Amino acid sequence: MKKYEPKEMVASSRYQKFFPTLPDDIQNDIYTRMTQLIEEEKAYCDKGNYEHITQIVTSIAIYEVLQSHGKSEEEAFKIVSEEMWAFLDPTSMKKMAKYNFFLPLMKKVVPFGFSKRSGIGWRYTWHKDDPKDEFHFECNECLYQKILSKRGLMKLGAMCCHADIINYGSLPYTDFIRTKTLCQGGDYCDFRFIRHSTEAGDGWERTKSI
Repeated sequence: MKKYEPKEMVASSRYQKFFPTLPDDIQNDIYTRMTQLIEEEKAYCDKGNYEHITQIVTSIAIYEVLQSHGKSEEEAFKIVSEEMWAFLDPTSMKKMAKYNFFLPLMKKVVPFGFSKRSGIGWRYTWHKDDPKDEFHFECNECLYQKILSKRGLMKLGAMCCHADIINYGSLPYTDFIRTKTLCQGGDYCDFRFIRHSTEAGDGWERTKSI
């Protein structure tokens, strides 16, 4: 099991490229705040949640410490969100989505992957009766919502939700449809992937998901 240690977590977070650009005093304050957050959320710090807790506490710490060093709330949020999103690279998934095996693969890989990388605080509903050109599921309980809502930081949750739009929102032949998320006030997060024929080309309208 990976250790919940701030330096290791930052190094594997979506801020791993941005963090070294910060002054040493800000880095140290971020490590200190992360240590506090890890202790406060230790009930969720199990093996399955390591990647999620890493993104959550690193985001909170950077967001709060930047403000304590003079950034406005708007400036801090802009920096945190843009740096997180800039780190994402959906290129590999776009390449896979060009092939017909993509959706059948998603149906197997996503539930398995989520079972390994979701610890305490998560609950999903999986649908095994989807037609071959569709894959959908719901997230009924979300660790991001649990941790961020009690801190009044749901905008950071919505920021993390937007990462799904970056990763899935422009896949070839595949429409990603999401109408609500827990972090944006919904009663659950819905995920739906609709596969269009490669022969259809661009003859279908992509859904504008949230």
